[in-house]
Amino acid sequence: MIAAIVLALAPAAGLIGLGAILRGSRFLPEDFWPGAERLAYFVLLPALLVHSLATADLSDIPVARLAVCIMGAMTLVSALLVLLRPWLAVTDAAFTSVFQGGIRFNNYVGLTIAAGLLGAPGIALAALANAIIVPTANLFCILIFARYAKGQASVMGVLRSILTNPLIIGSAAGIILKGTGLGLPPGVDAVLRALGQASLPIGLLCVGAAFDLLAIRQGMRAAAAASAAKFVALPLAAAILAWSLGLEGTTALIALLFTSLPTATSAYILARQLGGDAPLMAGIVALQTVLAALVVPVWLLVAAYGFGG
Repeated sequence: MIAAIVLALAPAAGLIGLGAILRGSRFLPEDFWPGAERLAYFVLLPALLVHSLATADLSDIPVARLAVCIMGAMTLVSALLVLLRPWLAVTDAAFTSVFQGGIRFNNYVGLTIAAGLLGAPGIALAALANAIIVPTANLFCILIFARYAKGQASVMGVLRSILTNPLIIGSAAGIILKGTGLGLPPGVDAVLRALGQASLPIGLLCVGAAFDLLAIRQGMRAAAAASAAKFVALPLAAAILAWSLGLEGTTALIALLFTSLPTATSAYILARQLGGDAPLMAGIVALQTVLAALVVPVWLLVAAYGFGG
């Protein structure tokens, strides 16, 4: 199992490293990366989610229990962070970055590891986890911005952000196509499969390109708090809930994998747009990207030996 985990992590680590090298060496023009990230987020990853969910066999998956496990863990840790806010000794803007660092996750890393460990069924399970986490994380984070970032996010803004999120739209479309039995026409199936296959390498290259080692120096105490919430509290809560709900095997593995992932690079963009502490958010992203290489394998081993993953 340890060898399988290492092999599953290798593509993600390699592509992130290559992205950092390509950006640092100026091999590609600087304006390539924003366009590539936009392509991956708005087109390629939604295509992967639609295809994976529309063609997945979810008959043996305890979807409701998986949703309760993941959403329950996110709710508990979100409440914990809010309760601990007075003891964190950070500004309101900085707290929004700590909060994002505590519950957001990197889709590309999770999907790549799931594919490496479990193959096509792993991608389908990971797509299902995305469908659960993305709306929950976006709702919680935007509400936190509304409370702590000078109320810049209105109720309508929250709803609009959730309903227009491309990952939510892609997940909903895939679930509807699967639930109604419509499926994907042969030509559309092939196009979405090809686009989805491109999403993970391009997305991980963009993750590497956004990595800034110097940003780690920004607010180490706050970054450490966010990382403790993300790498300890969140997966631990998921593990306890998975055990209490009777989850096992690959379902428990996916729950622990996705709750132990580093935070998304897109959190920096949200912090910049909604009045958060963007430099601190960049530091949290950088720190968690490094720590994930050490922490994610630990939780995968817990899933493997504790839940038969």
